[in-house]
Amino acid sequence: MMSEISAQLKATADAASAYAEAARAAVKPRVFTNGKLDRAAIDREQHVVHGLAWIATYAETLREVSAWAEALAARNQFGEVEHLLAKLVAAEYCAQLAGGVAMTQVEVIRPADFSIGAPQVGITVTQAEKTRLAELIRDGRGRATLESTGLDGDFELIRDQFRKFADAEIVPHAHEWHLRDELIPIEIVQHMGELGVFGLTIPEEFGGAGLGKTAMCVVSEELSRGYIGVGSLGTRSEIAAELILSGGTAQQKAHWLPKIASAEILPTAVFTEPNTGSDLASLKTRATKEGGDYIVTGAKTWITHAARADLMTLLVRTDSGSHDHRGLS
Repeated sequence: MMSEISAQLKATADAASAYAEAARAAVKPRVFTNGKLDRAAIDREQHVVHGLAWIATYAETLREVSAWAEALAARNQFGEVEHLLAKLVAAEYCAQLAGGVAMTQVEVIRPADFSIGAPQVGITVTQAEKTRLAELIRDGRGRATLESTGLDGDFELIRDQFRKFADAEIVPHAHEWHLRDELIPIEIVQHMGELGVFGLTIPEEFGGAGLGKTAMCVVSEELSRGYIGVGSLGTRSEIAAELILSGGTAQQKAHWLPKIASAEILPTAVFTEPNTGSDLASLKTRATKEGGDYIVTGAKTWITHAARADLMTLLVRTDSGSHDHRGLS
């Protein structure tokens, strides 16, 4: 059974990758002028540019699913549920690539938009297989994950620890916090700090665990299962810590990172603006240097956990003459 599904998954991934390359080749002449990317052309051709991003993501996902299945098979962990999940993902994604990927409720990208043919794959899922998978999902209720993740044992231990924390400290109270529109109790935040949530990716030399992005994803997943508001707390620290690590001075790293890791300092990310949304290249908030300080002028919105933040990482325009991603700091 594994050899058959392995061949199907690889063929699916190869077909999706070839389709993505064909789409890229079709888009390139539309957005390049004299050998350089043309911003005006990208704006004009944004439908196919947006579509290319989706298609490339689908292709990469299918490659990863194929690799995941191979890795599990090598460990004798590729069972019925893994087989059905992999097959369902591959069949669904290929059907969308061929018939149209719904990027939003009103925007669909199809092969005809690139003037290329649809990917040719033969993987399908029967109704009996869908029904069996639904039964397995039902029977697996309460498990941390339905399928074998393929992660190392250390990550599964981390998952188990934070699953227990969420079940004991978050799930019993989350709905009432929501109904009363309350902030997450500071005691929960402090407990999370003691468990190391805010320093997962911060190097050990700065008081963190140095575990990397995978650990952060596992922890965020379990905390979010308890309550999405709790799950997002650690991501703000992750953003701030990465910015400080990549662009901060030695003094800034020594001052801020240990405090972020211990939850003494709670950061937030200040990016989104009214009427801008996710188009960060169009933001207008500016920072002007006066002496040793920056004076920030503008409006921001959707600042996660802003009411409690001790440190704000702002994305602002420091070059007043720029109007796109250049000139942002």
